[in-house]
Amino acid sequence: MTAAPDILCIGSVLWDLIGRAPVAMRQGSDVPGRITRVPGGVAMNIAMALARFDVTPALLSAIGDDDDGRALCAAAQRRRIVTDHIYVSPDLPTDRYIAVEGANGLIAAIADAHSLETAGDKILSSLADGRLGSAAMPYGGKIALDGNLNEELLARIAGSPLFAAADLRLAPASPGKAERLMPLLRHPRATIYVNLEEAGLLGHRPFDDAASAASALIARGARRVLVTDGGAASALGQQGADVITAAPRKVMVTRVTGAGDTFMAAHIAAEIRGMIGARALDFALDAAATYVSGELPL
Repeated sequence: MTAAPDILCIGSVLWDLIGRAPVAMRQGSDVPGRITRVPGGVAMNIAMALARFDVTPALLSAIGDDDDGRALCAAAQRRRIVTDHIYVSPDLPTDRYIAVEGANGLIAAIADAHSLETAGDKILSSLADGRLGSAAMPYGGKIALDGNLNEELLARIAGSPLFAAADLRLAPASPGKAERLMPLLRHPRATIYVNLEEAGLLGHRPFDDAASAASALIARGARRVLVTDGGAASALGQQGADVITAAPRKVMVTRVTGAGDTFMAAHIAAEIRGMIGARALDFALDAAATYVSGELPL
Protein backbone atom coordinates (compact mmCIF):
# COMPACT_ATOMS: atom_id res chain seq x y z
CA MET A 1 0.00 0.00 0.00
CA THR A 2 1.09 3.58 -0.66
CA ALA A 3 2.18 5.37 2.51
CA ALA A 4 -0.13 8.09 3.82
CA PRO A 5 1.57 11.43 3.13
CA ASP A 6 2.71 13.80 5.87
CA ILE A 7 2.43 16.78 3.51
CA LEU A 8 1.14 17.58 0.02
CA CYS A 9 3.48 19.38 -2.39
CA ILE A 10 1.44 21.20 -5.04
CA GLY A 11 3.08 22.80 -8.06
CA SER A 12 5.80 22.21 -10.61
CA VAL A 13 7.34 18.80 -11.27
CA LEU A 14 9.74 18.82 -14.20
CA TRP A 15 13.24 18.08 -15.43
CA ASP A 16 16.03 20.51 -14.49
CA LEU A 17 18.80 20.92 -17.06
CA ILE A 18 21.56 22.78 -15.21
CA GLY A 19 24.94 23.93 -16.50
CA ARG A 20 27.51 24.77 -13.81
CA ALA A 21 30.91 26.37 -14.30
CA PRO A 22 33.61 26.74 -11.62
CA VAL A 23 34.43 30.31 -12.70
CA ALA A 24 32.58 33.63 -12.51
CA MET A 25 30.40 34.30 -15.54
CA ARG A 26 28.64 37.22 -17.20
CA GLN A 27 26.34 37.68 -20.19
CA GLY A 28 27.92 36.08 -23.23
CA SER A 29 30.38 33.88 -21.30
CA ASP A 30 31.35 30.59 -22.99
CA VAL A 31 33.27 28.43 -20.51
CA PRO A 32 33.86 24.74 -19.69
CA GLY A 33 31.62 23.19 -17.05
CA ARG A 34 29.26 20.36 -16.26
CA ILE A 35 25.67 19.86 -17.47
CA THR A 36 23.31 17.67 -15.50
CA ARG A 37 19.66 16.61 -15.80
CA VAL A 38 17.91 16.03 -12.49
CA PRO A 39 14.31 15.96 -11.22
CA GLY A 40 13.24 19.50 -10.38
CA GLY A 41 10.48 22.03 -10.10
CA VAL A 42 9.63 23.76 -6.82
CA ALA A 43 7.14 21.11 -5.65
CA MET A 44 9.50 18.28 -6.57
CA ASN A 45 12.51 20.01 -4.96
CA ILE A 46 10.58 20.52 -1.74
CA ALA A 47 9.32 16.92 -1.81
CA MET A 48 12.81 15.50 -2.39
CA ALA A 49 14.24 17.57 0.45
CA LEU A 50 11.40 16.54 2.78
CA ALA A 51 12.03 12.88 1.97
CA ARG A 52 15.69 13.33 2.97
CA PHE A 53 14.40 14.46 6.38
CA ASP A 54 12.24 11.29 6.70
CA VAL A 55 9.00 13.14 5.90
CA THR A 56 6.62 11.42 3.46
CA PRO A 57 5.42 13.89 0.79
CA ALA A 58 2.84 13.45 -1.96
CA LEU A 59 2.94 15.38 -5.23
CA LEU A 60 -0.04 17.11 -6.81
CA SER A 61 1.07 18.30 -10.23
CA ALA A 62 0.81 17.66 -13.95
CA ILE A 63 3.12 15.65 -16.18
CA GLY A 64 2.82 14.47 -19.74
CA ASP A 65 1.97 10.94 -20.78
CA ASP A 66 5.48 10.65 -22.20
CA ASP A 67 8.89 9.15 -21.41
CA ASP A 68 9.96 12.24 -19.45
CA GLY A 69 6.87 12.07 -17.28
CA ARG A 70 7.20 8.37 -16.57
CA ALA A 71 10.88 8.83 -15.71
CA LEU A 72 9.99 11.64 -13.30
CA CYS A 73 7.44 9.48 -11.50
CA ALA A 74 9.93 6.65 -11.23
CA ALA A 75 12.57 9.04 -9.84
CA ALA A 76 10.08 10.35 -7.26
CA GLN A 77 9.05 6.87 -6.18
CA ARG A 78 12.69 5.86 -5.68
CA ARG A 79 12.92 8.79 -3.26
CA ARG A 80 9.83 7.60 -1.29
CA ILE A 81 7.58 10.34 -2.71
CA VAL A 82 3.91 9.48 -3.28
CA THR A 83 2.92 10.03 -6.93
CA ASP A 84 -0.65 8.61 -6.88
CA HIS A 85 -2.25 12.06 -7.12
CA ILE A 86 -0.30 13.47 -10.10
CA TYR A 87 -2.46 14.38 -13.10
CA VAL A 88 -1.13 12.71 -16.25
CA SER A 89 -2.11 14.69 -19.33
CA PRO A 90 -2.65 12.83 -22.61
CA ASP A 91 -1.88 15.91 -24.72
CA LEU A 92 0.55 18.12 -22.76
CA PRO A 93 4.32 17.53 -22.56
CA THR A 94 6.24 17.21 -19.31
CA ASP A 95 7.58 20.60 -18.23
CA ARG A 96 11.27 21.62 -18.21
CA TYR A 97 13.65 24.13 -16.62
CA ILE A 98 17.10 25.24 -17.76
CA ALA A 99 19.63 27.21 -15.74
CA VAL A 100 23.24 28.38 -16.01
CA GLU A 101 25.28 28.85 -12.83
CA GLY A 102 28.77 30.24 -12.35
CA ALA A 103 30.99 30.71 -9.32
CA ASN A 104 29.18 34.03 -8.85
CA GLY A 105 25.74 32.40 -8.63
CA LEU A 106 22.79 32.01 -10.98
CA ILE A 107 23.45 33.67 -14.36
CA ALA A 108 20.14 32.96 -16.10
CA ALA A 109 17.23 30.51 -16.05
CA ILE A 110 14.07 29.74 -18.00
CA ALA A 111 11.17 27.74 -16.55
CA ASP A 112 8.81 26.12 -19.04
CA ALA A 113 5.87 25.25 -16.77
CA HIS A 114 3.17 25.79 -19.38
CA SER A 115 1.70 22.32 -18.96
CA LEU A 116 1.20 22.85 -15.23
CA GLU A 117 -0.46 26.21 -15.87
CA THR A 118 -2.67 24.76 -18.60
CA ALA A 119 -3.77 21.79 -16.47
CA GLY A 120 -5.21 24.22 -13.90
CA ASP A 121 -7.43 22.74 -11.20
CA LYS A 122 -7.21 19.22 -12.66
CA ILE A 123 -4.19 18.76 -10.41
CA LEU A 124 -6.41 19.37 -7.34
CA SER A 125 -9.00 16.68 -8.07
CA SER A 126 -7.93 14.43 -5.18
CA LEU A 127 -8.58 17.28 -2.74
CA ALA A 128 -12.19 17.48 -3.91
CA ASP A 129 -13.24 13.90 -4.69
CA GLY A 130 -12.68 12.38 -1.25
CA ARG A 131 -9.31 10.72 -1.82
CA LEU A 132 -7.53 13.40 0.23
CA GLY A 133 -10.44 15.63 1.15
CA SER A 134 -13.58 17.39 -0.06
CA ALA A 135 -15.38 20.70 0.32
CA ALA A 136 -17.37 19.25 3.24
CA MET A 137 -14.29 17.65 4.86
CA PRO A 138 -11.26 19.63 3.66
CA TYR A 139 -7.73 18.32 3.96
CA GLY A 140 -6.37 19.34 7.36
CA GLY A 141 -2.65 18.64 7.04
CA LYS A 142 0.30 20.58 5.70
CA ILE A 143 0.37 21.76 2.08
CA ALA A 144 3.40 23.24 0.33
CA LEU A 145 2.12 25.37 -2.54
CA ASP A 146 4.31 26.95 -5.20
CA GLY A 147 3.81 30.01 -7.37
CA ASN A 148 4.16 28.17 -10.66
CA LEU A 149 0.39 27.66 -10.64
CA ASN A 150 -1.42 30.19 -12.80
CA GLU A 151 -2.71 33.40 -11.23
CA GLU A 152 -6.37 32.50 -11.66
CA LEU A 153 -5.95 29.19 -9.84
CA LEU A 154 -3.95 30.75 -6.98
CA ALA A 155 -6.66 33.38 -6.53
CA ARG A 156 -9.31 30.64 -6.36
CA ILE A 157 -7.25 28.64 -3.86
CA ALA A 158 -7.13 31.71 -1.59
CA GLY A 159 -10.89 31.47 -1.03
CA SER A 160 -11.45 27.77 -1.65
CA PRO A 161 -13.11 25.59 1.03
CA LEU A 162 -10.78 22.78 -0.09
CA PHE A 163 -7.89 24.66 1.59
CA ALA A 164 -9.78 26.11 4.55
CA ALA A 165 -8.37 23.66 7.12
CA ALA A 166 -4.85 23.21 5.73
CA ASP A 167 -1.56 24.48 7.14
CA LEU A 168 -0.43 26.31 3.99
CA ARG A 169 3.26 26.84 3.20
CA LEU A 170 3.77 29.17 0.22
CA ALA A 171 6.78 29.54 -2.09
CA PRO A 172 6.83 32.09 -4.94
CA ALA A 173 8.97 29.84 -7.23
CA SER A 174 10.92 32.89 -8.51
CA PRO A 175 10.94 36.68 -8.20
CA GLY A 176 9.10 36.90 -11.51
CA LYS A 177 6.18 34.97 -10.03
CA ALA A 178 6.18 36.39 -6.49
CA GLU A 179 3.22 38.70 -7.06
CA ARG A 180 1.07 35.71 -8.00
CA LEU A 181 0.88 35.01 -4.26
CA MET A 182 -0.72 38.38 -3.42
CA PRO A 183 -4.25 36.86 -3.04
CA LEU A 184 -2.81 34.50 -0.40
CA LEU A 185 -0.75 37.10 1.48
CA ARG A 186 -3.39 37.55 4.20
CA HIS A 187 -4.60 33.94 4.29
CA PRO A 188 -5.17 33.12 7.99
CA ARG A 189 -3.41 29.73 7.77
CA ALA A 190 -0.48 30.62 5.51
CA THR A 191 3.27 30.76 6.09
CA ILE A 192 5.16 32.52 3.28
CA TYR A 193 8.78 31.69 2.36
CA VAL A 194 10.50 34.38 0.26
CA ASN A 195 13.95 35.77 -0.45
CA LEU A 196 14.69 39.48 -0.03
CA GLU A 197 13.88 40.34 -3.66
CA GLU A 198 10.57 38.46 -3.55
CA ALA A 199 9.68 40.16 -0.27
CA GLY A 200 10.22 43.51 -1.96
CA LEU A 201 7.81 42.59 -4.74
CA LEU A 202 5.14 41.49 -2.26
CA GLY A 203 5.75 44.57 -0.13
CA HIS A 204 5.83 46.91 -3.15
CA ARG A 205 9.16 48.43 -2.10
CA PRO A 206 12.78 47.30 -1.69
CA PHE A 207 14.10 46.29 1.74
CA ASP A 208 17.61 46.60 3.14
CA ASP A 209 17.51 43.37 5.11
CA ALA A 210 15.39 40.34 5.93
CA ALA A 211 14.23 41.66 9.31
CA SER A 212 12.72 44.85 7.88
CA ALA A 213 11.14 42.83 5.07
CA ALA A 214 9.54 40.39 7.51
CA SER A 215 8.20 43.24 9.66
CA ALA A 216 6.71 45.02 6.64
CA LEU A 217 4.96 41.91 5.31
CA ILE A 218 3.48 41.19 8.74
CA ALA A 219 2.25 44.80 8.83
CA ARG A 220 0.61 44.21 5.43
CA GLY A 221 -1.41 41.34 6.90
CA ALA A 222 0.73 38.23 6.48
CA ARG A 223 0.25 35.74 9.34
CA ARG A 224 3.78 34.36 9.26
CA VAL A 225 6.71 34.92 6.90
CA LEU A 226 10.29 33.70 6.56
CA VAL A 227 12.68 35.89 4.57
CA THR A 228 16.12 34.72 3.42
CA ASP A 229 18.97 36.88 2.11
CA GLY A 230 21.66 34.58 0.77
CA GLY A 231 24.61 34.52 3.16
CA ALA A 232 23.22 37.40 5.24
CA ALA A 233 20.81 37.06 8.17
CA SER A 234 17.37 35.54 7.59
CA ALA A 235 14.25 36.50 9.51
CA LEU A 236 11.07 34.91 10.88
CA GLY A 237 8.12 37.24 11.42
CA GLN A 238 4.80 36.28 12.96
CA GLN A 239 1.67 38.19 13.97
CA GLY A 240 1.87 39.20 17.63
CA ALA A 241 5.54 38.27 18.09
CA ASP A 242 8.96 39.87 17.70
CA VAL A 243 10.95 39.19 14.53
CA ILE A 244 13.60 36.47 15.00
CA THR A 245 16.83 36.67 12.98
CA ALA A 246 19.67 34.22 12.39
CA ALA A 247 22.61 34.05 9.99
CA PRO A 248 23.63 30.92 8.06
CA ARG A 249 27.09 29.48 8.56
CA LYS A 250 29.66 30.40 5.94
CA VAL A 251 30.31 27.74 3.29
CA MET A 252 31.87 27.47 -0.16
CA VAL A 253 28.92 27.79 -2.57
CA THR A 254 28.91 25.11 -5.26
CA ARG A 255 25.25 25.30 -6.34
CA VAL A 256 22.29 27.63 -5.85
CA THR A 257 19.33 26.15 -7.76
CA GLY A 258 17.04 24.51 -5.19
CA ALA A 259 18.58 26.20 -2.12
CA GLY A 260 15.41 28.08 -1.22
CA ASP A 261 13.32 24.94 -1.63
CA THR A 262 15.72 23.06 0.67
CA PHE A 263 15.44 25.83 3.28
CA MET A 264 11.63 25.68 3.16
CA ALA A 265 11.55 21.88 3.36
CA ALA A 266 13.99 21.82 6.26
CA HIS A 267 11.94 24.37 8.19
CA ILE A 268 8.76 22.34 7.66
CA ALA A 269 10.57 19.15 8.69
CA ALA A 270 11.92 20.88 11.80
CA GLU A 271 8.41 21.90 12.85
CA ILE A 272 7.08 18.39 12.19
CA ARG A 273 9.81 17.21 14.60
CA GLY A 274 8.56 19.65 17.23
CA MET A 275 11.06 22.49 16.83
CA ILE A 276 9.73 26.04 17.00
CA GLY A 277 10.93 29.62 16.56
CA ALA A 278 14.69 30.21 16.48
CA ARG A 279 15.49 26.51 16.73
CA ALA A 280 13.52 25.63 13.60
CA LEU A 281 15.03 28.63 11.75
CA ASP A 282 18.57 27.56 12.68
CA PHE A 283 17.86 23.99 11.53
CA ALA A 284 16.61 25.24 8.15
CA LEU A 285 19.57 27.59 7.63
CA ASP A 286 22.04 24.84 8.44
CA ALA A 287 20.37 22.47 5.97
CA ALA A 288 20.42 25.13 3.23
CA ALA A 289 24.11 25.85 3.88
CA THR A 290 24.89 22.15 3.64
CA TYR A 291 22.95 21.97 0.37
CA VAL A 292 24.67 24.91 -1.37
CA SER A 293 28.05 23.54 -0.27
CA GLY A 294 27.30 20.37 -2.26
CA GLU A 295 27.29 18.12 0.79
CA LEU A 296 23.65 17.01 0.37
CA PRO A 297 22.71 14.73 -2.55
CA LEU A 298 20.43 15.93 -5.34
